[in-house]
Amino acid sequence: MARISGVNLPNKPVGIALTYIHGIGRTTAKKICDATGVSWTARANELSDDEVSRIREIIDRDLRVEGDLRREVAMNIKRLMDLGCYRGLRHRRGMPVRGQRTHTNARTRKGRARPIAGKR
Repeated sequence: MARISGVNLPNKPVGIALTYIHGIGRTTAKKICDATGVSWTARANELSDDEVSRIREIIDRDLRVEGDLRREVAMNIKRLMDLGCYRGLRHRRGMPVRGQRTHTNARTRKGRARPIAGKR
C-alpha cells in the first residue's frame, strides 16, 4: 500500500487514489500522473517503489497539501475573524459566508433547527 503525504492510498486507479490527499483534486492528479509518466488507470497497490517516489517528489516539491494546507486555510479564516470584516463575522457566527440566503436553507452552516417557544 502506497503512503504519500501521510495518507494511505486506497486500492483504486492512481488518478482517483491521489484525490484522497487533501489538496489534490482530479485535475491536479491528472497533471501529476502526466508529469511522472504513471498511467492514470494503474492501480495504486501495483505501483513500483520508483513510481511512488516520483509521485511523492512532485507533490513535495510543487504542491501544498494535507497539514500545511489545512493550517494555511485556518490561518486565513482566523485573520478574517481578527480583522472583524464582514466575512470574519459570518465565520464567527457560523453563518454562510458567501452571500447565500439564510431565511430558509443554510442548515448545514447554522446547525439543527431549534424551535422558538410560542411561535404559531
